[in-house]
Amino acid sequence: MSEGSRRRIRAQPSAQDGDVMGFVLDQPLLEGGKVTLRAGDDTPLSNALFGLAGVTDVTVAQATIWIRKAPAAAWVTLKPEIATAIRTALDATHAPLGELADPRDTPDTALLRAVEDLLDRQVNPSVAVHGGHIAVEKVAGSTVYLRMSGGCQGCAASSATLRDGVERMLRAALPEITKIVDVTDHASGTTPFYAKADGPSPMLNRPLPPGVIDWQDGQIMVDPDYLAPRLGLTSDSLRAGLRNGDVVGVTETGKDADAGKTRIIMRSATRSWAAEIDAGGAAREIPPPRVAATGTQAERELAARIRAYLAALAPQSAPVTYGALARALGLWAPGSIRKVTRALEITMREDAALGRPFIAARAVSRARDGLPAEGFFSLARSLDRGPDAGESDQAFHAREIAQLEQTAA
Repeated sequence: MSEGSRRRIRAQPSAQDGDVMGFVLDQPLLEGGKVTLRAGDDTPLSNALFGLAGVTDVTVAQATIWIRKAPAAAWVTLKPEIATAIRTALDATHAPLGELADPRDTPDTALLRAVEDLLDRQVNPSVAVHGGHIAVEKVAGSTVYLRMSGGCQGCAASSATLRDGVERMLRAALPEITKIVDVTDHASGTTPFYAKADGPSPMLNRPLPPGVIDWQDGQIMVDPDYLAPRLGLTSDSLRAGLRNGDVVGVTETGKDADAGKTRIIMRSATRSWAAEIDAGGAAREIPPPRVAATGTQAERELAARIRAYLAALAPQSAPVTYGALARALGLWAPGSIRKVTRALEITMREDAALGRPFIAARAVSRARDGLPAEGFFSLARSLDRGPDAGESDQAFHAREIAQLEQTAA
């Protein structure tokens, strides 16, 4: 009998949420605190669990692995699959959490990761619809410092967003938080499009066809079949981009001379589109404002460092794993691999916008036999860059590598 078959795992349903279940092990994976796993973490346990259809969230707390499933998934079929995946990951390595379970963890880093996870899962998908992003800057004791960027920075509603929405959610989920501080420099933020206008609204004599713009529950809706080609996307990739944040939209209400008008601005990685609806309901396309930079300043700086490092790699040294890349850049703290993968996504959007091969192809997952993590291929598809129909992930990655080598030659 193998060690894996002797390993005991006890399922413990959540009393508060039917979509959550704990899987209790014989021995703890963590001595204290908790670690929230994500699909891009590049750890054996994360890869095993997120490889199962229906698993949406994973948190490890000492000897318990808490799993949240999709509402449509059934525990009767998913529970044995999860138990098998856990056994497989634990039997395959002595470090199933990889570098996420850093022995130098402190209560501050544990709380920081918990806040990061809540922001990424419950806050930023909604904030991204308005072109914004909220990040945790640091944690000191029980005080959490948050920074807003994009459409949230300089927005008149940002303080209400933080106070009434984000702060309430964080305090309810993490009662150990005693104080939340907004460290955003709102004075230097990008003001709304209408507020920036120095004169009459820029208009094109391009009325929208009937049915393109609709109102539902006070929200502007745009026909995806009309919008997609104007953002350089297919209808399917537009819908996927709206779900994962690669496509964002901002709706603005006119002020002063523009009172009664409403503008909607949509942005993909490569294009922008905007329309203005007047007080009578007539809609016209208008020139979109300047596209905001992707990511926070710190993320863009890290993306630039990563690009320079990967571009300078000698052929015999490429590809490099996410963990090795993080260490090469001096990133050792818990969560460093997540920071690296986010920065790599910024480089991918930059490369797609300029028609360049993905420099991120030179960074790979240790657990995928020389291939990048699945997130690389998902983002490439949402950017309409591949893999092509019938092309495998391996073939697409090899093609990107070959194009990088040709560019460098």
